[in-house]
Amino acid sequence: MDTAGHEGGHTGETAPLGLGIAQDGHQLTAVTAPTDTSTEGSLSLTITGPNGSPVTDFELEHEKELHLIAVRADGQHFRHVHPEMNDDGTWTIPWQWEAAGTYRIFADFVPADASQGLTLSTSVQVGGAYEPAPATEPVTTTVVDGFDVSVQGDLTAGEATQLTMTITRAGEPVTELEPYLGAFGHLVALRDGDLAYLHVHPHGDEPQAGQTSGPEIVFEATAPTEGRYLLYLDFQVDGKVHTAPLVIDTTTGKDESDGGHSDGGAPGQEPGTGGEQQEGEGHDH
Repeated sequence: MDTAGHEGGHTGETAPLGLGIAQDGHQLTAVTAPTDTSTEGSLSLTITGPNGSPVTDFELEHEKELHLIAVRADGQHFRHVHPEMNDDGTWTIPWQWEAAGTYRIFADFVPADASQGLTLSTSVQVGGAYEPAPATEPVTTTVVDGFDVSVQGDLTAGEATQLTMTITRAGEPVTELEPYLGAFGHLVALRDGDLAYLHVHPHGDEPQAGQTSGPEIVFEATAPTEGRYLLYLDFQVDGKVHTAPLVIDTTTGKDESDGGHSDGGAPGQEPGTGGEQQEGEGHDH
């Protein structure tokens, strides 16, 4: 679970929103990845500390030492994966791009010698024909792998607000949600346009192994500014992780309608197409 230092104390434009390659003496370095869609290879990176040396000691956060998020600039082709680190501090995972474009790579981690978690990022260019598909309207209900996923709640700029995700299948509530990354769901929120990274945490105690829940998962998020936000919900049923992409706009108050709901898929995707989930060897995802 995220610590208070990781989640709290940052609001508005002063928040470190994961858009920098360096923060608090730590830097994202040596980022390499295939340069086009036809190449099978690996994605690798290194985190250096204030002394300039690679960091090799990390705290567990959501059951992993490092969370890697890759998403194209238009919000498409989202991946949430967990590379493996070798002895010299290089994180690596097998990788192949599905589509061309400019991608932002986020590394979300907690150094053992730091007082709070950090999110660093950089851009990677992938050659080929690029067909952008940005979000053009809110998407508050989507279908992924036969599951219907919806989001309810007002996202108000500068305030901590609750978002409730509800998961059903064939019209019936899904109550078999399994623990995943220390919770019954994991939510990534990105600001449309610059992909600013919002830290979101679920409500409730950390579930125990074998415990199930559903159909609702409640999260708390703080939007730093007014605008549109891209949401990616990871949830696990029967040992398989599914990713539901959604889109919501901030509201100015409780009286504002949450209209504009749209049945659809990912930001800009066709209905029924979810995000991607991959995992490094040796990690159960």
